[in-house]
Amino acid sequence: MRRREAAEMAGEVAAAAVIAAPAVEPDPTAAAFFDVDNTMMRGASIYHFARGLAARGLFTTRDLTKFALGQAWFRIRGNENPEHIAKAKEMALAFVAGLKVDDVVRLGEEIYDEVMADRVWAGTRALAQGHLDAGQRVWLVTATPIELARVIAQRLGLTGALGTVAETSGGAYTGRLVGDLLHGPAKAEAIRALARREGLDLSRCSAYSDSANDLPMLSLVGHPHAINPDSELREHAREHGWDTRDFRTGRKVTMVGLPIAATAGAIAGGVAAGIALRKHYRSMV
Repeated sequence: MRRREAAEMAGEVAAAAVIAAPAVEPDPTAAAFFDVDNTMMRGASIYHFARGLAARGLFTTRDLTKFALGQAWFRIRGNENPEHIAKAKEMALAFVAGLKVDDVVRLGEEIYDEVMADRVWAGTRALAQGHLDAGQRVWLVTATPIELARVIAQRLGLTGALGTVAETSGGAYTGRLVGDLLHGPAKAEAIRALARREGLDLSRCSAYSDSANDLPMLSLVGHPHAINPDSELREHAREHGWDTRDFRTGRKVTMVGLPIAATAGAIAGGVAAGIALRKHYRSMV
């Protein structure tokens, strides 16, 4: 037998001997919902996005420092003053008006690969994969802008994402929100709406978060989980017998990405990103 014929036969035999992996049986009525900041990844995703913009020279180190200090202030205060949130949201919306959605998505993809991928908690990612392996769908639920949330979900191989939605027209941001920030009770309402649309049984669903701000979301499902929890959530989880996982290296952890409240991070990040992109566009004129 000639060498080529022998090689062809060996190839055919090898291909025929392959045992296909068993297909995952879909579980259409169960799903899992994951918060992003400090749950799926270390620190705030919008802050990492802002860092990526700074690395591209789209705004200065001083701008980034001011942004970081603003987030720390929200964290230290331990509350989310409605007046401050409204003012910050107004500023963010003014800056993003007119920016192209495609540009934000493209930068989000680049910056995720460069900055965020290494900050994903391996333990939380494994939990998400466990749901996928069980045939369940997995969504991220976050106050982060939906475009960035979708990038993260796609990179992680998840089903999709629920995030804060900014109004667009002609492929650009108008400077208005569709609804409001996806935070606190709004996350629970978004999940309820998704469950109605997708035919989910919430008593069979799971939810994961690090923050007591997400108690409405966690309390909505049959299987709530506290991941890297803040003190209030840890206590609540203990009292109610919820599963608790901590993937941090120590009990008291200083995050490189600043562990901030979700709303503060989304707003401040929107301001920083808006300033950066606005400066970038102006420099091209």
